[in-house]
Amino acid sequence: MNRRDFLKAVGLGAAAMALPGCASAGQATGEAAKRKPNFVFILIDDMGWMDAGCYGSKYYETPNIDKLAKEGILFTDAYAANPLCSPTRASILTGKYPARLKITTPAGHLPKLPAERPLLAKQGPLWQRIITPVSRRYLPLQEYTIAEALKEAGYKTGFIGKWHLGKDSMYWPDNQGFDVNVGGAGNPGPPSYHSPYRLNNLKDGPKGEYITDRLTDEAVKYIESNRKNPFLLFLWHFGVHGPWGHKEEVTKRYANKKDPRGKQNNPIMASMLKSIDESVGRVMDKLDELKLNENTIVIFFSDNGGNTHSRIGPDELAPTNNYPLRGGKATIYEGGTREPLIVRWPGVVKRGSRCSEVVSSVDFYPTILEMSGVKPKPEQKLDGESIVPLLKQSGKLKRKAIFCHFPHNTPATGNIAGTYVRSGDWKLIRFYYKGKGGKHRYELYNLDEDISETNNLAVKYPQKVKQLDELIEGHLKKTGALVPIPNPRYDPNAKPTEKQPRTNRKQRPQRRNTR
Repeated sequence: MNRRDFLKAVGLGAAAMALPGCASAGQATGEAAKRKPNFVFILIDDMGWMDAGCYGSKYYETPNIDKLAKEGILFTDAYAANPLCSPTRASILTGKYPARLKITTPAGHLPKLPAERPLLAKQGPLWQRIITPVSRRYLPLQEYTIAEALKEAGYKTGFIGKWHLGKDSMYWPDNQGFDVNVGGAGNPGPPSYHSPYRLNNLKDGPKGEYITDRLTDEAVKYIESNRKNPFLLFLWHFGVHGPWGHKEEVTKRYANKKDPRGKQNNPIMASMLKSIDESVGRVMDKLDELKLNENTIVIFFSDNGGNTHSRIGPDELAPTNNYPLRGGKATIYEGGTREPLIVRWPGVVKRGSRCSEVVSSVDFYPTILEMSGVKPKPEQKLDGESIVPLLKQSGKLKRKAIFCHFPHNTPATGNIAGTYVRSGDWKLIRFYYKGKGGKHRYELYNLDEDISETNNLAVKYPQKVKQLDELIEGHLKKTGALVPIPNPRYDPNAKPTEKQPRTNRKQRPQRRNTR
């Protein structure tokens, strides 16, 4: 499908595509406040690009998220730095690519690896042709997080919700720059969405209390308590991640609802997103009530693409559908990393704006620094670039490309270890050692003409492949990325043993979620 035609069909085209960068549907009202701005960063888990009304969904009901888009700027080409949660979260907190951090899978709930175990083995079992890296399982304390930067600048800092960046409490938000931590621990998801939650660092509420509501309660309390101070609040919801707890009374409303697009059909996901949307509305109402709305910047984002491979509910339906994007969570096609992004910055961002410039989760750190007037440390290495020029519509970004490095096979989704680069409308994917003769395999797409990634142009445009692959190689070297390597011990006649089972064969879609 042609990208322009699709964006126009879902109502994103007129503004987003009127100019090659950002375009507005209204004018800014007033000057930005002189006091340091507050920040509320709302991160949703596993919410896909098509999972809100303002992005084209005709099934999910998200009036508060849609209202946020009308009051701010909506990005059509925003990307998570990884198709899974922990790496993207780390990129937001540090402004660095997961490849540089060596956090490339969501392993933040597992014990630290022994110090003597390398993240990339030099050799593997005889049957294994390619050796893939393993991921670091925590966010190192040496990293200077955005919370630490703003805390040093006089901000109050609060974290509420899902962390998933270290099993040991020494790596939790309390030790990463946040004054307040409610729920932030190693858990990838709550054992239960209803109290008792059985979660680290979150006390159980009344029996049956819903966790999305509870986290919102905590966020509202935090805003109330810090209304007289500049604050940074991260409200990082567990929803809409597995185990897909939902409010039965809300879910019933969607039992007979049909999607006119014929794509999204899961009442459980609709119910969970409805609760998320109500959370957004409650937070915005509290800011209005306390007259903080004009001096509070709100960022709304998702950590990876919508889950299309799990099966949930009595009808065993996929949680969501990302069409027209290909793939979903745990894949490096567009459905795995293209995300909803809305930024509300009263007095600066023009209401109802749309932007088609390419941005990444590594950009949040330098953006928040510039918004707050805080300078990065001279020795600080940031991979991201401030998107303030896009928000102000005063210029474009300097960089030429963004990257996603995901050197892991994910059997549940059929994903092969790979790296991609997005430069302008072009996207090149390098799949490691999956081509003819054991070489890399390449897929090249023009996303403006083929948003669904159905027409591989790699053979037609070999020079473009070469040019973009050089960018990939430069990125890997610059970040010190760990990449798959051939196994020097490989024997094509060897068979897996019971102690070393083959893990890269395709499997039927799993019912439990890839974390």
